Amino acid sequence: MRLIPAGEFSMGSDETGDIGVRPAHTVNVDAFYIDKFEVTNEMYDACVYAVECRKPARLGTATRDNYYSNPVYKDYPVIYVDWKMAKTYCEWRGARLPTEAEWEKAARGTDGRIYPWGNESPNANLLNYNANVHDTTEVGKYPAGASVYGAYDMAGNVVEWVSDWYLWKYYRNSPYHNPQGPLTGYGKALRGGFWLDGWRYLRLVDRYGDYPDTHTYY
Repeated sequence: MRLIPAGEFSMGSDETGDIGVRPAHTVNVDAFYIDKFEVTNEMYDACVYAVECRKPARLGTATRDNYYSNPVYKDYPVIYVDWKMAKTYCEWRGARLPTEAEWEKAARGTDGRIYPWGNESPNANLLNYNANVHDTTEVGKYPAGASVYGAYDMAGNVVEWVSDWYLWKYYRNSPYHNPQGPLTGYGKALRGGFWLDGWRYLRLVDRYGDYPDTHTYY
């Protein structure tokens, strides 16, 4: 895991047309740890073996019939895991899902960067995106695309659940210190984009939500 130091950063943006990421606002979070890599099939399967986690809802991918249980893909990110399954896995490890604010700080740092690596436009040497590979890639494949804190794949590959309920207008009244998200909502927040997304959905300020029992190929 990577230590993300306590302190302020600018969350959200006033530079896009997406009202869900406005306004940009200063947030202060306590120090926390975040995984260096996305959760792999092998890591998640250890929780299944311990009879604490359920198997993914499907065992294949968009292009691979045998993925989750295939040792060839043990270092690839687990998919078809809903929010509750992700939460259970984290708690089994003695950890937790990050908040939206924590996730964004781990991805953006304190310099307001657009992408984990900086402000350079995405390309195939930095991340798995825009259907360049047409499926998931192994975690840690793009070291040049890691965040300033050394967290990998925070843009592209697979989307990542965070702990917060999603509300598009939450930033209008977000607290300054350790925001936890709204008390309720229709869905849980997702961050980071996935392997099919183009640049428009890979900016680190981009956010959206889905039902907690949703599981899919990204």
